[in-house]
Amino acid sequence: MKVVKVSSSKLLKAFIDFPHDLYRGDRNYVPELFMAQHDLLSPGKHPFFKHSFIQLFLAYNDQEKLVGRIAAIYNTNHNAFTDGNDGFFGFFDAIENQEVVDALMEQVVIWLREKNAKRIIGPINLSTNDTCGLLVDGFDRPPVAMMPYNAPYYEKLLVHTGLKKQTDLLAYLVERTSLNDRSVRLLGALEKRLERNNIRIRQIDKKNLKKEIPKVKALYNSAWDKNLGFVPMTDEEFDYMAKDLAMILDPKYCIVAEQGDKMVGFALGIPDINQILIKIKRGRLLPTGIFKLLFGLKKVTGLRVLLLGVSEGYRKLGIEACLYGHLIKNAEGSKIEYAECSWMLEDNYLMNHAIEQINGRLYKRYRLFEKNI
Repeated sequence: MKVVKVSSSKLLKAFIDFPHDLYRGDRNYVPELFMAQHDLLSPGKHPFFKHSFIQLFLAYNDQEKLVGRIAAIYNTNHNAFTDGNDGFFGFFDAIENQEVVDALMEQVVIWLREKNAKRIIGPINLSTNDTCGLLVDGFDRPPVAMMPYNAPYYEKLLVHTGLKKQTDLLAYLVERTSLNDRSVRLLGALEKRLERNNIRIRQIDKKNLKKEIPKVKALYNSAWDKNLGFVPMTDEEFDYMAKDLAMILDPKYCIVAEQGDKMVGFALGIPDINQILIKIKRGRLLPTGIFKLLFGLKKVTGLRVLLLGVSEGYRKLGIEACLYGHLIKNAEGSKIEYAECSWMLEDNYLMNHAIEQINGRLYKRYRLFEKNI
């Protein structure tokens, strides 16, 4: 067996395509779009590379068959923000073979030590602003939009390399048939109370995103800054993410809370486009995948509540309940049958309790691992 660095477009293509072959026949596997993954992993395409570094690795067996992949990631901005010296691994996929996983992890550790990293954390696909976590519970249905998927045997293989649990990321399922709509029934009273503090709830203005996005970015970088693993997005990173999300944005599920001209709360639900992507072979939009994507959006029956947060100093005023209430109310009469609220830190008791109050059910668990190197 040998492990090689990805150093050509041919090897990058092999890196991106490996999961399609590994999970062939798995009814819950959702292929990532090739174009999106290619841009994400290409210096010059993604703004992450303007401040940080990544090295991709592929493992081949003695028959020259591809059997695993992994990325070593050194996030300079993360270490500057946390005053630490961490390295990360991500984009991990492998056959069920400990030798393969040990060899991949060894190369990641060697590369990160050359950067003087003292600890490794993962799986994180670039940063916690991107997909992260290893699925350890809830393998019975496909992941929703922008959430990872992996085989059950991954956990055992990674733990054997010396990794230990850092924290769990939780995903809650809220189904229309069991939804507690108390937040909708109380919406009028809650909003009147907020109005006394000059706080109002509204939908985002999709026609004026150039004005809205800087406010959302400022809120995101302040409201989420205490989260484990958080790293502020640069202007270019936030604009890159916003540009992608704008293509599927429905203002009904993008709600903001404002006090005067200051944005103090934000909730974003995106259509579960994985219902469409699961049907797009090997993540290729051409020749027919693009039509499945464009016409499939009208048939999507799920949402992922991707972001919901309130600035410190404005929490426990009822803003969270109003944001949830508007998301629920706006889904009434639509095709939406379920929503996943993810991901939530396992010790974020306030937000987890709020989801449980509307009958959200913990149904998937993702894990971050760490070890000193």
